[in-house]
Amino acid sequence: MPDRHDPTDCGEALRQLYVFLDGELTADRRTDIRTHLDRCACCLEAYDFEAELRVVVSTCCRGDEVPEHLRARVVQALRTLGERPPES
Repeated sequence: MPDRHDPTDCGEALRQLYVFLDGELTADRRTDIRTHLDRCACCLEAYDFEAELRVVVSTCCRGDEVPEHLRARVVQALRTLGERPPES
């Protein structure tokens, strides 16, 4: 595990998170992102949240409309994630 936290790497990893989750990256880029996630607890937490959210939404919301209570919880969770500073 590296001794320092590089926010530039975090920004890039988080920008490509959805593409990573969708499996749309090259094998090399996927390896780079996976390596970063393995070393960075902050980015791994964001990944875990997004992956779990996808499962919940696909399981619970099979229709066109998302229940209001779920939408509100997702919005609040995203706000909370956005307000936290990256871990060093």
